[in-house]
Amino acid sequence: MKAGIVSYGAYVPRYRITPTEIGRVWGVDGEGMGQGLNVICKSVPAPDEDTITISTEALRTALIRGAIDPQAIGAIYVGSESHPYAVKPTATVVAQAVGATPNLTAADFEFACKAGTAAIQTCLGMVGAEMIRYGVAIGTDTSQGAPGDALEYSASAGGAALVIGRDRVICRVNRTVSYTTDTPDFWRREGQKYPSHGGRFTGEPAYFRHVTECAKAMMDAVGASPKDYQHVVFHQPNGKFPQRVGRQLGFNDAQMRYGLVTPFIGNTYSGAALIGLANVLDHAGPGERILMVGYGSGAGSDGFDLETTTEIATFDRSFGRPVQEYLDQGVELPYAVYAKFRGKIHMGET
Repeated sequence: MKAGIVSYGAYVPRYRITPTEIGRVWGVDGEGMGQGLNVICKSVPAPDEDTITISTEALRTALIRGAIDPQAIGAIYVGSESHPYAVKPTATVVAQAVGATPNLTAADFEFACKAGTAAIQTCLGMVGAEMIRYGVAIGTDTSQGAPGDALEYSASAGGAALVIGRDRVICRVNRTVSYTTDTPDFWRREGQKYPSHGGRFTGEPAYFRHVTECAKAMMDAVGASPKDYQHVVFHQPNGKFPQRVGRQLGFNDAQMRYGLVTPFIGNTYSGAALIGLANVLDHAGPGERILMVGYGSGAGSDGFDLETTTEIATFDRSFGRPVQEYLDQGVELPYAVYAKFRGKIHMGET
């Protein structure tokens, strides 16, 4: 393809809560729940953090690392299922905050957890067609589960921003494919505070079918097999699913090592695959091949065959925190403070 990743940045809120602490409040085995999901803790946004602030922090890091003039950005697309406003775009606020306005197009994307990868595909098309010089694809969320629901043990916050361009490409995109059906595994109607999930649909007919079929289609399209990749990144609604699907496809733990971030920060939804890719890029050298497969409930998967270039050897990562620091560090909260931060306490009218 004529476009690739020229810079990237990630951001994860500093606060954490453990499954054990959540389970303690609801009288269940939170430690067992965490082990079952392979989630050690999850990130929690502060009261002044949302998808706008997370996107802005991640994008600022990417722009500074890549020495990119914000005025050269032709498009910003923010993928999320937890935009702060039902009617008012996140992308315009982010564009204004980084100094990219007014000569660009901007929009919010929504496809559950794969809105970020859909934004990447759109930027690749626009940059490849030379409509714009740089396009920005962001995947971010501050999603939450209903109190006591299984989702509460993993739904977290974070995001990553990728700058797509044609010059000084650090990671080339060789090919992208998608696999899409109407599978009702996860939804939230207008006005509902928390999402619902379709139990038996969540695993086999939803996540595993789409990720597996998309990964196979991607490898078939480029004539590759699992042994041809140094790294693999899957969407990670928990820490268990991506490991299982990876082994089923023939990947080993070493290939999945850097792309698996959910055990340490929880499921960042639209940001999950992109943060995993950012962690891979933090560690990758030139000539390393990466398979990334996103997934979004409802349902669909986007697959990417990627390869780092010689440019990554001199790419300046000195600004901003590497993803590994976000995975290793955090400030734990008691459930009461977490509930306050996330607005889970609702007072009745007087």
